[in-house]
Amino acid sequence: MDSQQILDLYTWKPGTCFQHPDAGVVETTVVQELHTRLGPVEGIRACTSCILAMEARRRGLAAEAGVAYEPGHAGAPL
Repeated sequence: MDSQQILDLYTWKPGTCFQHPDAGVVETTVVQELHTRLGPVEGIRACTSCILAMEARRRGLAAEAGVAYEPGHAGAPL
């Protein structure tokens, strides 16, 4: 899959990337949920470049482990 096909697997909304907060509001997707004791569930959001980096890392880990790589699950365990 090419980069755009991988990005198309996610739902994008304006938000702040957890790795690049200084970039301000950009297109992001939720990669994890933070469950706080008293407040509502908050999504941890990542930008397109972070998603592609996370997917590349997952692809490498899958190859090392000898398991199938399935894109579209950045932030989830392998």
